[in-house]
Formats: sequence, structure tokens, C-alpha cells
Amino acid sequence: MLIGSLNAKDPLPHARSLHGLDWLNFSLAALLMGFGPFVAIKLADRGWVPANIGLVLTASGVAALLTQVPAGELIDMSRSKRLLVGMATTAIISAVLVFGPRPDFPSVFAGALIQGTAGSVLGPGVAAISLGVVGQEALAERLGRNQRFASIGGLTAAGIMGVIGYLVSTADIFLVTAAFGIPVILALVRIRADDIHFGRSCCAPDPYSTHPQRVSRAVLFEDHRLLTFATCLFLFQVANASILPLIGETLVHAEGRWSSPVTSALIVAPQVIVALLAPWVGRTANTWGRRPLLLIGLGVVPIRAAFFALTVDPALLVVVQMLDGLSGATLGVLTTLVIADLAKGTGRFNLAQGLVGTLSAIGASLSTSMSGLVVEKFGYTAGFLSVTTVGLIGVGILWMCMPETKPSAVQLQIPAPRTSASER
Repeated sequence: MLIGSLNAKDPLPHARSLHGLDWLNFSLAALLMGFGPFVAIKLADRGWVPANIGLVLTASGVAALLTQVPAGELIDMSRSKRLLVGMATTAIISAVLVFGPRPDFPSVFAGALIQGTAGSVLGPGVAAISLGVVGQEALAERLGRNQRFASIGGLTAAGIMGVIGYLVSTADIFLVTAAFGIPVILALVRIRADDIHFGRSCCAPDPYSTHPQRVSRAVLFEDHRLLTFATCLFLFQVANASILPLIGETLVHAEGRWSSPVTSALIVAPQVIVALLAPWVGRTANTWGRRPLLLIGLGVVPIRAAFFALTVDPALLVVVQMLDGLSGATLGVLTTLVIADLAKGTGRFNLAQGLVGTLSAIGASLSTSMSGLVVEKFGYTAGFLSVTTVGLIGVGILWMCMPETKPSAVQLQIPAPRTSASER
């Protein structure tokens, strides 16, 4: 079995830890699926006005935005990544349980802040655990596998929650969401603590040292490659985050009662593509390099936006929106992978993730407001064309300014992961 390319000095992770990572990504995606649209549905069902619903969702987003950099710093310093992710998961579960039985504004607002803050730990924490378990050379394939299990987990949870909300009540959705936190904890326990190497998990200069050194934080801001990459992701989010809301608005006007099922198809179809393509992206990143795949992932956005400016046909919308799965697969794998490439030897991998994540989140939060202003002044076609322009600028910057980051070290084929005696 080929699980990636590791340095000959790297001890092989146990199969138990690798399987635990699979289920961690699956369960965590299922847990996080309970927020966002399901929160809005639940609060609307309780008679909340749209302004208050928007305020709660915004509070969660702002909390996540403000805590990503501190969370990255904390993850770099922590010697127990599993404990951090477990504590964040427990916080998410508590927030979900607040949303369910206590729909008053102070409780829900507090729960939203908890969810946003804890969410800043979960994504980078899982990436750090993955890097600590498999090492830098095997990270690409591992990230592809992580993305596949996360997509399947999210789709599974969405289906379960949709059925429960239809057959029982929206309040029960939150109980089911909280229950998804239990397999997250079980998956964390399954990952062996001694398989998560502290130095590797933060890209330390000497990944095998028990007390690795770190470079100055200023080094990250002086790396033009990291700043260029963060700028490209910022522009990607400015363009991409508003596409689906704009489509939804045009469908309401064009399709009436069919707008909801068509919108659901627009959400589900790309996730299926992500689940199918993510492992291929991880493998291909080690052969083609990172840059060609990044160009594909970013290049899909202006193509989609240009098509949406020209048609409101539901069938064509779903077909074109499936290209979003290509962006999701490539950027879902390559964002963490490129950051790991650039942070190698710094000991600041998770801090770099926080910096890039913060810029991406700012781009996503600005996206709908900017496109909304354009639509209000000039119409939906102009809105999609403005998105196309921003997407093309991002692709142009990547093409002209972003070098290849794939390490040039010799890749080695390694045997299957060791299995503990209890698993034989």
C-alpha cells in the first residue's frame, strides 16, 4: 500500500491513527453542518426577525475572523493537538445545545460566539494533526483523503438533518447535530498521541527535535510568496462567496417555487465532485506541482460567473455549478499544502494558516456586500460580470507572481503503515 512519500527518518504512523483521521474529518464535517442554514431555519421557525438572525450569524463569523490568528499561534505552541480539537468540539456541542432548547437572543448570541471561536481551532487543528501524523512529504495525499471524508460527512449530515427537520421538527436537528460530536471525540481517541510528532505538526526547522525552535513571526510577513498566495485566496473569496447567493436571488424571480430544490442541487452537486476529485488532487499535486492545480481552481470562478451572467436555465445552472466542485477539491487540498510548503522550517505553520484564513474570511464577508451594491445599481448581469472580473484578477496575480512551491526532494515509495498487535 502506498500512503505517500515520507522521509526515510520518519517513523510510520499506525493504521489506527490513519483511520482515526478519516473518521475525524467525516464526523467533524457532519457536526459543523448543523450551523449556517439550519440555524437560520430554526430561528425563523421560532419567529425571529431576519435582522436578528443575520446579527447572530454575523457574530459567529466575526468571532471566527478575530480568533484565527491567535488560534494558529496556540496550535503551534500546543503539544496536545488532540486535546485542543477535543475542547473545541466540546464547545461546539455546548453551543448547539444552547441553540436548541433556549432560543432567546442572549443565549443564541453567546452560542454563536462560542461556535465561531471554537471553529477557528478545528480546521487548523486537524491540519496540524494530519501533518504531525504523516509528515510533509505525505501531506498532499493525506489532505486529499481528508477532503473526501469531509465532503461525504457533510453530505450525509445534511441529508439526515433535512429528513429529521421534515419528519419531526427543526428543534430536533440540533440534538442530532450535538450527537455528531460524539464520534468526533471517539475519532480523536483513536489517533495515537505518539503518532503526532510535535516538530512536524508546526513545520519546525528540526522536525525531530523535542523542543523545536521557531523563526520570528515577522518572517511570515516578509515572504512575498505567502502574501501573494493570501492575496489570491482573498480575491477568490471576494468572487466566489457571492455567486451562490446571486444565483439564489435570480432563481426566486425566474423559477418561483422551484427555486428551493434547484438551490439544493446547486449545493449538493459540487460536494459530490469534491468527494470524487479530492484524492486525485492530492496525488496529482505531487506530480504536476501545486501551481497548475491552483490555476485550475481559481480559473473556474470567472468561467462560472460568466456563464451565470448569460443564463438562468436551471439545468445549465446545475451543470455549470458542478465546476465549483473542482475549485473546492483543488483549494480544499492545496490551501493547507501550499502553506505547509511555504512554512517549512519556520515552526509557524499554524500561525501562517491563521493569517491566510483571516484574509480569506475577510474576502468572503465583503463579497456579498460588494456584489449586492453592484446588483442594486446595475442589475444581476453586471453583478456576475463584476465577480468575473475579480476572479480574473486573482488568476492573473497567481499566474504572474506566484512560483511553484512543491519541494524538489526525492520522493520515496514506502510500505504500508505499521499495525499494532491489538489490530492484527
